[in-house]
Amino acid sequence: MKYNGEKTFTIIGENVTIRESVTINRGTTALGQTVVGDNVLLMACTHVAHDCIVGNNTIMANLATLGGHVEIGEWANIGGGVVIHQFVKIGEQSLIGGGFCAKQDVPPYVVVAGHPLRFIGINKIGLTRRGFSEDKRLLIKKAYRQFFVSKKNRGQALSSIKNNLDKTDEIKKIINFIENSERGII
Repeated sequence: MKYNGEKTFTIIGENVTIRESVTINRGTTALGQTVVGDNVLLMACTHVAHDCIVGNNTIMANLATLGGHVEIGEWANIGGGVVIHQFVKIGEQSLIGGGFCAKQDVPPYVVVAGHPLRFIGINKIGLTRRGFSEDKRLLIKKAYRQFFVSKKNRGQALSSIKNNLDKTDEIKKIINFIENSERGII
């Protein structure tokens, strides 16, 4: 509905697998392009709406659907039948279980599932496969235990992460993602 015939693009990276009945919409004047990164797998009947950015090495299983303006970080895994609301951001190396709906942002390195979508744990298998050390995985786990499991409110939990955990690249990404969320965190 936003597209008015303006010159916009769909950019598809290298080594992308697009299976049967996949739809990818071109960008609108909002962003001017829809981008699917390198080494992405779009399984049957997936949909990438206008002005989305799908990061490198992402997998979208059958029937996964992105509303407009969705941003997905690298190495994300979107389960079959997942619906992602427009303007939602999905953090890198996260995994959304099949059949669920993301209405708020999903931070990096986590596994989420349920109605409503909730934190299940860190993406230990994905992180291990990508070579994240046990120490890095433990630090990520500590951060998310503070944020999702502790009895602290979200502001207090974020302060605790900032003040009590080593500022590795992963912890910086978590903090940055949470602080810059516009739709709120699941």
